[in-house]
Amino acid sequence: MRTSHLLTQCATLILLCSFTLAWPWPPNLEGIENLIVRRDDNSKSSSPQTSGDSKSASNSGSGTITASPTGSGSASASASGSDSGSDSNKDDASKTDKSSSETTVIDPRLPAGGIQMVTPPASLAAVNQYYKVGDFVTFAWNYTSLSVSPKAIDIVATCSSNQHTYTLAVNQSVGETNAVTWDTGAYQKTATVPLLTESYTLIIYDAAKEISATAQAGYLGQAQFPFAMYTPQPYTPLSGSSSSLLPASMGEISTNF
Repeated sequence: MRTSHLLTQCATLILLCSFTLAWPWPPNLEGIENLIVRRDDNSKSSSPQTSGDSKSASNSGSGTITASPTGSGSASASASGSDSGSDSNKDDASKTDKSSSETTVIDPRLPAGGIQMVTPPASLAAVNQYYKVGDFVTFAWNYTSLSVSPKAIDIVATCSSNQHTYTLAVNQSVGETNAVTWDTGAYQKTATVPLLTESYTLIIYDAAKEISATAQAGYLGQAQFPFAMYTPQPYTPLSGSSSSLLPASMGEISTNF
């Protein structure tokens, strides 16, 4: 009897469930499913926007730009542009400061730079130095009254007799002591304008300027050193006997012995 009672209850429960499922929704609850789905869509679409706003707000407050799905391209471009612009301005400013710091102010009352000969010695500067054409000729010197050193120098020798300029060296680096050696023999063998037995002037000047440039205070001017060169002559024997070169009185004396 108890079993039949349980079976009756189960059949009643199944019947109620079938009846409930088959019964249509009330009119006031027909759109509830759409409302629930729409609410989910709104919540999903609004959450990235809120997070995006919070990111942009945090970016504007801290000055640090974080990549985001929307608007990141323009933000990063403007940020990189402003940063690069500021860096270039800083570089230009540093270059300007560097160039201005390297500018040397020289008292215009100071003399122009010159040279003091080391070879030949300065003590012989007043005496005209003679060099034989065909030998190696060496000049060495120090600098005097030089506030700004040139980057390079040119070295030439000029002869007033033939109005020619002989190049000894070009773009030579500047040191505390400079020197140049001139192989006059090698030059003379192939020279179109040969060396003469004449006086010359050694000229040392800034390679960045003309040889005739006006000397400025503290800068190397046209430094000069005079010297002379000669060409040896071949030996010529004397003609006649040795007695013919003697005075007549001496010849008479020699014949008496």
